[in-house]
Amino acid sequence: MSAPAHDGRTRDRVTQLLLAHGSATAAELGAALGLSPAAIRRHLDAMLADGDVVSRERSARGHRGRGRPARVFLLTDSARGRCGTHTYDGMATAALRWIHRRGGEHEVAEFAAEQVAALEARCREAMEGAGDEPMARAEALAGALTAEGYAANASTIASGGQLCQHHCPVAHVAAEFPQLCEAETAVISRLIGTHVQRLATIAHGDGVCTTHIPAQAARSGKTVTTVRTDR
Repeated sequence: MSAPAHDGRTRDRVTQLLLAHGSATAAELGAALGLSPAAIRRHLDAMLADGDVVSRERSARGHRGRGRPARVFLLTDSARGRCGTHTYDGMATAALRWIHRRGGEHEVAEFAAEQVAALEARCREAMEGAGDEPMARAEALAGALTAEGYAANASTIASGGQLCQHHCPVAHVAAEFPQLCEAETAVISRLIGTHVQRLATIAHGDGVCTTHIPAQAARSGKTVTTVRTDR
């Protein structure tokens, strides 16, 4: 009788790993959980059947060698929704449609900017004392966003730096109204203190919201991961 409960706990751990990393191969998940290839495949097959994950080819960067492309697993919208709060999504979408019909794109953009203003104020307060260096500010912002339920991390990479958000509380609404993502990107730019570029968003089907910080700004050389999994 204990097998189903054990399976449920393992699948919860798979869900949390995919929430934190956006996507992963079966081998990566198995290694992280200490499971054999057959065992992790059994769990993934069950999650595929239940509609909790989808599988796709991993995007190739640079020259790809011979052999079959690696397949990665990602959470579906329904599974991601159970990891966070999507309350009143339908009402929010309807309200934005009403604004759009009566005021157009500009009014929707103004509404989005006003909605993220409170988030900006809370994050700015939480970042007090972070200094002026962009990556240090990005790291502090990651912690502030995590406290807001975004499960964020900041890191230095070869081309500069990046801020990743592994959960988006308004993903379903932002899928129809990208002005929400645009307003949030503007907030990130102001809080970090430099121009940034949004490379990917959960709202548009990516596993993680990724914001690039230019190389000339990202000079700290640090990596910090601040992921909260209790939401």
